[in-house]
Amino acid sequence: MSALLGYHTALLMRSQRWLPPMLLYAAVMGIGVQWGQPVLDGLGYAAAGLLPVTAWVVRICLNIEPLAARQCTAAAAGPARVHLAGILAALLLTCVLGAVGAVYVVAVSDPRSSAGHVAVPLLPAVQAGLLAAFTCAFFGAAIGALCNRPLLSNSGVATPASLLAVLLVLVVGGSPANAAVAGLVSASHEGAVTLPWLPAVASLAVAALATWLACSQAGRRG
Repeated sequence: MSALLGYHTALLMRSQRWLPPMLLYAAVMGIGVQWGQPVLDGLGYAAAGLLPVTAWVVRICLNIEPLAARQCTAAAAGPARVHLAGILAALLLTCVLGAVGAVYVVAVSDPRSSAGHVAVPLLPAVQAGLLAAFTCAFFGAAIGALCNRPLLSNSGVATPASLLAVLLVLVVGGSPANAAVAGLVSASHEGAVTLPWLPAVASLAVAALATWLACSQAGRRG
């Protein structure tokens, strides 16, 4: 699996198709994270921006190989393992991006509550921000796995489905991604940091289930 993961990561890096989603994330950070704003608000914004980026990078990784090369790789290693490696390569890249985003937020933000009266401890704030970022990345990976081949092969359907799913996951109150981001915003008002372990575990479970479903179908459909 490590060789397949390295193969997909190398494909992604050499293709430079990662550049548009990375530029999107940089634009989101540049617009939404302002110098001196409350740190927890910035961390919530950075985490939310990672969700659509992850779904986009998963789509890139699952469609980056030419058909002939994909068939050869699947014949050698198995289509399910190849599919899994593509999803993991995308998730690895976006988790690293989320960590970089969290560091940037901490560097430019004010470690105080949104009212400015309560000091926010930086270490728990960073931990909460990273957990929220990983929660959103896991959900983005789940959306990418479900809204691409082999489950949705038609790009005219897959792309709108991905966009709709991203929107719903971010705004629906029962979503773990929404809960993690909203928890950071609420903590910013109070100045008390709560680590979003439950949303992170729930999103990891959703991502694992979605990835298993996509990989099992990749194996059946070749």
